[in-house]
Amino acid sequence: MKNNYCIIMAGGIGSRFWPMSRTAHPKQFMDILGTGQTLLQQTYNRFLRLCPKENIYIVTNDSYVDLVKAQISGIDDAVILSEPVRKNTAPCVAYACYKIAQLNPDAITIIAPSDHLITKEDTFVKAIKSCVRKAAAEDCLVTLGIRPSRPDTGYGYIQFVETETKELDSRIKKVKTFTEKPDLEMAKFFLQSGDFLWNSGIFVWSVKSVIKAFETHSPEMAASFKEGNAVYNTPQEAEFIAGVYNQCKSISIDYAIMEKAENVYVRASVIGWSDLGTWGSLYGHIKRDEDHNAVVGKNVITYNSKNCIINVPQDKLVILQGLEGYIVVESDGILLICKKEDEQQIKTFVNDVKITKGEKFV
Repeated sequence: MKNNYCIIMAGGIGSRFWPMSRTAHPKQFMDILGTGQTLLQQTYNRFLRLCPKENIYIVTNDSYVDLVKAQISGIDDAVILSEPVRKNTAPCVAYACYKIAQLNPDAITIIAPSDHLITKEDTFVKAIKSCVRKAAAEDCLVTLGIRPSRPDTGYGYIQFVETETKELDSRIKKVKTFTEKPDLEMAKFFLQSGDFLWNSGIFVWSVKSVIKAFETHSPEMAASFKEGNAVYNTPQEAEFIAGVYNQCKSISIDYAIMEKAENVYVRASVIGWSDLGTWGSLYGHIKRDEDHNAVVGKNVITYNSKNCIINVPQDKLVILQGLEGYIVVESDGILLICKKEDEQQIKTFVNDVKITKGEKFV
């Protein structure tokens, strides 16, 4: 396990979970499911089963470093990678992998978002170990694909084909194409065809393979981060990273590498996964009452209200009457009441609030 490293990406804002998730305190630092642990804490503890504590790195925004330290007790400053600005996932991955490569050129890295739900943790650990074996044995890039249970339009999809040589794990397939979030008809086709998986955004590869992939498919970014090889893990690292992030472009790891590379594989999995991207995605993971309301909050009374998501402070008394299919959320003096079917508009609401009411509310 000493060559296993985990990189947790924890720099996002989570604006679709507004008003609970705010710029100053986004959703990965919240106990959004009412479990007693924040999403970041759950993710961190999950990875303790896959690599030593000192090999778990958290990449986050400068403004969240103190939140990370507060939530992960005893974490070493050396494994918190601080980004000066948000530049999507490719720079985040490049930074962590180039830095780790200077410490251990034989490292195998597992990259994952900090705010996903995985309910079948034993199955997840088994799947990741299989991906690690593959990544350690070959020059390849492996991603975790989720067996789709419905024609969801909120996820990207991965189309796979059988590998040319027999795999030790028959669930590992060769990636044919990546597809962005489809419309409903296309999502139904993907589900029926049987050769598409949801894109989980969880990756496994050796630092050697991913650096080679950056050099091939994203040479400008590779050149920028390679310049830091002499200063990674030294006091000069922060100054170097500030300069690199100011000049490198904002791009996802999917666009920068995964969609271009030929040596990409996917491991099909059923791990009780959700990216918890929206309030609606929470609905299936919170205990529901007899009227199918998913309630977080101790003092909520409903009358003739069904199929709602209600998330309010524990000390707040809330009475709801006559609502069906609504999201009702209160946090820090902000109340959101929105139809579940219109939850994609929440990002628009946030932008409008920023323009008309100011940054303090977002």
